[in-house]
Amino acid sequence: MDSADRDAIAEAVRRAESLTAGEIVVVIDRAASSYRNVPAMMALTLALFVPWPLLWLTVMSAQRIFLIQLICAAGLLASLLWYGRGGRFVPGFVKRRRAHDAALREFTARGLTRTKGRTGVLLYIALQERYAEILADTGIDGLVEKDTWRGIIEPLLAAAREDRLTEGLIAAVGSVGTVLGQHVPPVPGDVDELSNKVILL
Repeated sequence: MDSADRDAIAEAVRRAESLTAGEIVVVIDRAASSYRNVPAMMALTLALFVPWPLLWLTVMSAQRIFLIQLICAAGLLASLLWYGRGGRFVPGFVKRRRAHDAALREFTARGLTRTKGRTGVLLYIALQERYAEILADTGIDGLVEKDTWRGIIEPLLAAAREDRLTEGLIAAVGSVGTVLGQHVPPVPGDVDELSNKVILL
């Protein structure tokens, strides 16, 4: 995503916020987690099985078997860390949980809980996990059905899969602005409390 894409999304946020007293923040996270612990645990677990065939089938000394085990552990660790990068060995529900937790952290970190009227909305997408979520503060959350947010997220994820992330985000931001405008319309003297710039992590 280049600067022109980021500017286009920021402009979409500005337009959407002109329809509402709410605030919209867009966060694009390359990866919600590194997941390095999963291939590391797999490699060390597999290395535990290395000595047994050697003990049963050979007359090697314990020191030599231990050395072979260490070499196998190092090789497995390097191979699985390389092959398992991006969370290849991690179940989908774990990835979704990590991405959701990351979205909650970003919601707090980006000041969405401190807006006037508590009407901040976070549009979060984790690229590696292929996950997106909309989180709304207390002033708007109870007013909008979860299915409404899902109806915005699904086309966004479809656009991301088709390598049209910028287009999908612009459309999603516009839809969020429309929803917010229905529940928290603009008020005289309303100020832009949060930056419209896309946050890249």
